[in-house]
Amino acid sequence: MQGYVELHGHRGARGLRPENTLPGLAFALELGVDALEFDVAVSADGQLVLTHDLLVSPVTSADTGMAHPGDEMFPYVGRPIISLTLPQLRTLDVGVRLPQRPDDRFAMTQVPLPDTRMPTLGAVLGLIGALGADKVRLNVELKSDPTRPELSADPVRFTELVATELDRHDRLSRAALLSFDWRVLEAARPLVEQRYALVERATMSPAWMNGVRLDEIGGDLAAAADIVGATTLSPDHTLIDEALMESASRRGLPVVAWTVNEPEDASRLADMGVAGIVTDYPDRMRRLWKARGLALPEPVSPLRPVGA
Repeated sequence: MQGYVELHGHRGARGLRPENTLPGLAFALELGVDALEFDVAVSADGQLVLTHDLLVSPVTSADTGMAHPGDEMFPYVGRPIISLTLPQLRTLDVGVRLPQRPDDRFAMTQVPLPDTRMPTLGAVLGLIGALGADKVRLNVELKSDPTRPELSADPVRFTELVATELDRHDRLSRAALLSFDWRVLEAARPLVEQRYALVERATMSPAWMNGVRLDEIGGDLAAAADIVGATTLSPDHTLIDEALMESASRRGLPVVAWTVNEPEDASRLADMGVAGIVTDYPDRMRRLWKARGLALPEPVSPLRPVGA
């Protein structure tokens, strides 16, 4: 491996603590990451909440009760995030993984934290400020599905809401916006300097790629990301090969691979020249980086009680 390869904590540290939660994000910072990646969506009352899924997931969320007596929307699990208010979403316990299969690898390694609630983006930014994690970049993924508009916020309004909240906490210059829905990248151009074009096989179509047709540009993902003004190309790691890396290099586009959990894969990708590795297990990657003599991001100390 040559040069510096960033470590990005995926949904905090999904393999170790509940994803997209305050304790999960804090734990990733305590381990030490260059960037903290997490997902946001918009609630019915216009609040930015952390969630990977546009429908309340039965794997990461459990109902605990109604937000108010006689709530006809209850139970909330399975409902669209965009149809529920923040008080309704805050009733959910998101601290215990409820696997649908006995071989759920994350349930085997993730420490449960019962009675953890779904945080807002504002709460996350408050935590980052309290911890003094100024060196850590925030990689905010905007969850939007252009093929399911009934589940997704308007991409322009959504992007503006996120940028405004980041700016309110003086984090805009130390954040990147990420999305599979490349309409978000278009909306983000005048708002934020760092824009990640996320892509996987299921999203390699004009609907997801803001109208770009891969068949017209030789299937070149780096060229497609360049067209929409991305500053980083972030593909599923199985899509990365020498041709993609060469095309990205010609365009000055860093490549950040997701989601990489096996050290062997991380070694191969780093040797190919990726700029960053997104992982559910920052602890594994830190051990690998140390063994390979790579520089490591500094851990962020947890909050200490007054007088401690």
